[in-house]
Amino acid sequence: MSGREHGGIVHLLSHLLPFGHAHESHEGVDEALEASEEGIRALKISLVGLMLTALLQLLVVVFSGSVALLADTIHNFGDSLTSLPLWLAFALGKKAADRAHTYGYGRAEDLAGVAIVAVIFFSACVAAYESIERLIHGSEVSNVGWVALAAVIGFLGNELVAQFRIGVGKKIGSAAMVADGQHARVDGFTSLAVLVGAGGVWLGYPVVDPIVGILITIAILFIVRDSALSMWRRMMDAIEPEIPETIGRVCGRVPGVEGVESVRARWVGHRVHSEVCVLLPPAMTLEEAREVERRLREAVREAMPKLGRLVVEIAPARRR
Repeated sequence: MSGREHGGIVHLLSHLLPFGHAHESHEGVDEALEASEEGIRALKISLVGLMLTALLQLLVVVFSGSVALLADTIHNFGDSLTSLPLWLAFALGKKAADRAHTYGYGRAEDLAGVAIVAVIFFSACVAAYESIERLIHGSEVSNVGWVALAAVIGFLGNELVAQFRIGVGKKIGSAAMVADGQHARVDGFTSLAVLVGAGGVWLGYPVVDPIVGILITIAILFIVRDSALSMWRRMMDAIEPEIPETIGRVCGRVPGVEGVESVRARWVGHRVHSEVCVLLPPAMTLEEAREVERRLREAVREAMPKLGRLVVEIAPARRR
């Protein structure tokens, strides 16, 4: 038996197949930490923005004496604090894996997203209750000009925060942060409803205020549906089909790989964890296989910047 045959697939499988390889390079760890840091930084900035918005509304409340606006201001103060569970989740996600949490703490981010969806649904229930109450018992709004100004402030502040959070969430792959951005957008719609209602009162149609509130509630429920579906998919390890397709396509193009047997991928927090099984020539040596594996990892990481962990299994290609 030649030296090459001795170092062929039998020797290769004896080293690789029982365990596979699960390298997580320092580059991947650094990128994960940077994404968590960027998420925390975005939460800090948006939290300050929402607090300033609520404080400006509170100032208008002092001048207008509007009880309805005071309730909306308190609502904005409370909802700005929904950043805290997501902040905690990002902080937990930075912790290294341990003996009890061998995959790390990335799932905390998904749990925070579930909590945020619950808060959005609660906001919809409150908006529906208040709108129906005003529709039945009548709506009274005084100092319409001040109330309209506060509504504009509330809408602009919440919408800017929403766009910022959704943008960062999509960039780092955080469904929970996207849901939190949708929550801020819901609050902006609520403030916009106050503006439209104030306009109706100014025109002599106070019934417009609760009707608009009901319409906004319906819009909020659509956002709840979309956000809840997104979080449900994350909790059930669903992933965008193009991600495993891209990983498989990239692996198949690496020189030395004769085929891709299977690809699995899932989100853990805002990072993708993937397992691939590739087919190599039976006569390939261990050193050659390791070089193919190295090139494969580099190619996949370049194509998937959000890749956190890649497990590579190797199997011999069948000869026909």
